[in-house]
Amino acid sequence: MKKIGLYFGTFNPIHIGHLAIANHIAEFSDLNEIWMVVTPHSPHKKKKTLLDNHHRFEMVYRATQPYPKIKPSDIEFKLPQPNYTIYTLAHLQEKYPDYEFHLIMGEDNLKSFHKWKNYEVILENHNIYVYPRIAEGIVENQFTCHPKIQRIEAPVMEISSTFIRECIANRKNVRPLLTDTVWQYIDEMGFYK
Repeated sequence: MKKIGLYFGTFNPIHIGHLAIANHIAEFSDLNEIWMVVTPHSPHKKKKTLLDNHHRFEMVYRATQPYPKIKPSDIEFKLPQPNYTIYTLAHLQEKYPDYEFHLIMGEDNLKSFHKWKNYEVILENHNIYVYPRIAEGIVENQFTCHPKIQRIEAPVMEISSTFIRECIANRKNVRPLLTDTVWQYIDEMGFYK
């Protein structure tokens, strides 16, 4: 049974922090692969700074090429919007019955996990791998010692895509925060300027 960790994000753009966490979990957990699931542009949210789905997927594709255990995924592009994680998990389980799917999330997301649609069902059927984030608020008691929730001692990566976009708009050099392939794509396409 292949164990897949799902790492969801807008990846606008994907940066070395995302890759460092994904690679750490791929190397130091019992997961066989990490799928970087690019979340689609929500039709209800008009985010000017959010690049089209295919551009964000292309950046994730380019960034993950050197890592055989990390794969780009556009699975949510084909699902009805607005979408919930519970539906994505059900869809994946149906499409890949021989795989086991688990979630990867930052500690900041765990703090609001009790507000997710059908979060109890997610916890019943899937493990959650939590990486550290510096964030306000506290994790609900029910999640602190839950048998399905594993904390991963990944490096704390406080790099944000928002910061990168702002820097590019202000003509600051943030090249070290991106893979060369992603930097080249952003530069060629003139994104975030």
